[in-house]
Parts: sequence; C-alpha cells; structure tokens
Amino acid sequence: MKKVMFISGAGLSAESGIRTFRDHDGLWEQYDVMRVCSVQGWEDDRELVTRFYNARRKDLADKKPNAAHYAIAELERKFPGQIWNLTQNVDDLLEKAGCRDVVHLHGTLTDLRCEECGHVFDIGYAEQNGHDACPMCESALVRHNVVMFGEAAPEYRRIYEALADTDLFVAIGTSGQVIDIASLAKEYEYSVLINPKREEHVTSFGSFEKYIDEYFEHFIQKNATAAAEEMLGLVGRHLG
Repeated sequence: MKKVMFISGAGLSAESGIRTFRDHDGLWEQYDVMRVCSVQGWEDDRELVTRFYNARRKDLADKKPNAAHYAIAELERKFPGQIWNLTQNVDDLLEKAGCRDVVHLHGTLTDLRCEECGHVFDIGYAEQNGHDACPMCESALVRHNVVMFGEAAPEYRRIYEALADTDLFVAIGTSGQVIDIASLAKEYEYSVLINPKREEHVTSFGSFEKYIDEYFEHFIQKNATAAAEEMLGLVGRHLG
C-alpha cells in the first residue's frame, strides 16, 4: 500500500492569519527569540515566556483553517492509513480542518505540560495564570507544551518512522531551516515541495550548495492555498 509523508511548516498556516517567525514583520522582529523561546530564556524569566505563549494562544482562538489544511484533511479521509501528517506548527488548524492523526513535531500551543511527571493536558485558548496545576500529580510546576531552543524534540523520531513507511514525501510551507527537508527528499524517488519562493540549501559547513527545490522531483512555487488543488491531484493520483 502506497503512503505519503507530509511535513508542513509556518507557510501552511500563514494565510490563516498566524504570524510566522522569520518572514518580514514576523515575530522575531518583535521579540528576542532567545528570551522567549529558549531554555535559557525560560530559566531567566518564566513570567515573560508565559506571557509570550499566552498571547500566541489568545491569537489562535479565532483563526480558521484554509484550503491547504482542508486539502490535507480530505486526503486523510479518502486514504485512511496512508497519510503521515507531520507538522512543525504548534497551532490546531489541521485538527480544526478535520485531521485526526496529526504529529506535532514541536508541541502544541493549546496544551500545558507538567515539569514533574511530564503529563500533557489541554487548556484550550485560556491563559496560563500561575494557578494551574497538573491534573495527574497536582504539581504547580507546569509550562507551555512547545519545544524550546536548547531542548530535545522527542517527536522527531516520528520523521524516521514515517521515512521507513512511505514512498512519497510532500513538504509544504517550510523553508527547510529547521528540518533538513532537502536531505529527506534525497531518500525518495518521488517528492513534492510547495513553497512560494526558492530557498537556499546551506551545508553543515555554512556554504550554499543549491536551492532546496532542486532536490525535489516536483516543485509547486505557490502559496499553500493556491497549491491546494494541484497538491490534491498529485497526491491523489499517487495513492489512488
């Protein structure tokens, strides 16, 4: 049975109004990343980091899925058991679109995590107010459930599980600066990249090698929503 691995990034949700970090007018222009999204920043000022994630959670509450989210959900429904849906996004728009089995590689914004027992629990779009306690062990040491710079991302193991189980790779809305999608594409005979602009692939030595799209068999140079129908056709024909 043919299967596909999706890895999506910030570009998937940008057209739903969720601000990206690296683009022009992105969050990094407003915040010092190391103060709000790193282990050191968390240790230095837990209150500041908590306010940052409270604001991200509040902003997410009214956001709606776009055509690309719905396209992935449609493929899940049409081809059950054939889709690995991995996302770098911490929002819940894939779930809002109807996806049932989403792997959040960098965590989930609508959850908190207990620092004592590791239990993850849902708080929706509410603020973490300092009075939250773990429903499992009752510890007051709880934090956002988003992976920070300087700590491990345990769900990355799912990438390699999917790699061994799929024959089509689709990368959508990701620059390849966090997860090396170019190297992943090399492992597939057929792969699809969806991104509105060409991104440089920089080697581990810091030198430009070639554009990331050159590693993919098919490059759809469009925004995620504009590419949704074409993606449906490509993936549907492969899996069908």
